[in-house]
Amino acid sequence: MPTDFASLRAQFDLPEGMIYLDGNSLGPMPRAAAARVAHTVTEEWGKLLITGWNKAGWMAQPSRVGDRIAGLIGAEPGSVVMGDTLSIKVFQALTAALELNPSRRVILSDTGNFPSDLYMASGLCRMLGPDYTLKTVAPEDVAAAIDDTIAVTLLTEVDYRTGRKHDMAALTKLAQAKGAVTVWDLAHSAGALPVHLAECRADFAVGCTYKYLNSGPGGPAFIYVAPRHAEKINPALSGWLGHEAPFAFDLDYRPGAGIERMRVGTPPVLQLAALEASLDIWDQADINDVRAKSIQLIDRFIAGVEAACPALTLAAPRDGNQRGSQASFRHQDGYAIMQALIARGVIGDFRAPDILRFGFTPLFINDEDVDGAVKILADIMENNLWDRPEYKTRARVT
Repeated sequence: MPTDFASLRAQFDLPEGMIYLDGNSLGPMPRAAAARVAHTVTEEWGKLLITGWNKAGWMAQPSRVGDRIAGLIGAEPGSVVMGDTLSIKVFQALTAALELNPSRRVILSDTGNFPSDLYMASGLCRMLGPDYTLKTVAPEDVAAAIDDTIAVTLLTEVDYRTGRKHDMAALTKLAQAKGAVTVWDLAHSAGALPVHLAECRADFAVGCTYKYLNSGPGGPAFIYVAPRHAEKINPALSGWLGHEAPFAFDLDYRPGAGIERMRVGTPPVLQLAALEASLDIWDQADINDVRAKSIQLIDRFIAGVEAACPALTLAAPRDGNQRGSQASFRHQDGYAIMQALIARGVIGDFRAPDILRFGFTPLFINDEDVDGAVKILADIMENNLWDRPEYKTRARVT
């Protein structure tokens, strides 16, 4: 049965008069999320207090929700767990991947990767010693750089600036043929396009939930470990809740079974409740329908912008199959242009040095939104409405 996008849109709390093209940075709130979190606060935390860990199922929540995420990223049941931040999950995946490949010392990534991933990799190399290095190449040069010196490839499937999409299946196959272990960051993939971790035989994957999965600001991250590795890895961040028997209070760490060993700290119960409200909406969507609609919406947006705003240069791949669920344009005054758009109710964001970035989530974006955004952007560009001092002062978050 085809996905009913109009019905899904009605399940989000979208401010009147706003065209929200920033779901690739922070997804909007599902209408059911406030009630779901309120129930968790008043009926569970409020009335059950500490007994909520057992009676409300809080302790099992990271794995239960992880299985729901697994369905969206083509992962095997029992291979995904929730908790902590994406940077922590990157660190966990990298350390485990390096331990699986002890004779090699090079982490390969690309210059389009999100800086936090590179910071984590660099910090880990410093911690492990001078023999370990992070090597970065241009995104288009990754395949050629994979050789028999590479221990781990750390790649984000969809480039956060341009939307350029790596070929996960091809690069995973190539890396593994060369003896490397793969770590995929799905921050701009999960909920944006079909992902096939099991089919691709990916080794590790990580991702966040506050973008296309709408868990709210600070929502928890997830980590995937291929079942063939799950009993072999020893987490460097050996947290209490990753222990085989946390309430035995052993002084020595014994890793939990399978993916459970990748748990670290206390589950973010309230955020997971908000995420579950969003996943209830995702249960009504087919990710293949979402992907097809996303490509159609972005193609429409690109055509409209290029016709009406010749001063903007397309930075995203033109071929929809080669990009994620975003459109990016370059302009030397991109920050000011984006602020002018935001002032008119079209919400996108800016990424240095010169990129205007627009996310398209078919769960709540339609053709009317696309045409309205193009019309407002055209007016701003044609009349230089962005050229005002108030639009050029950088805020802390861009």
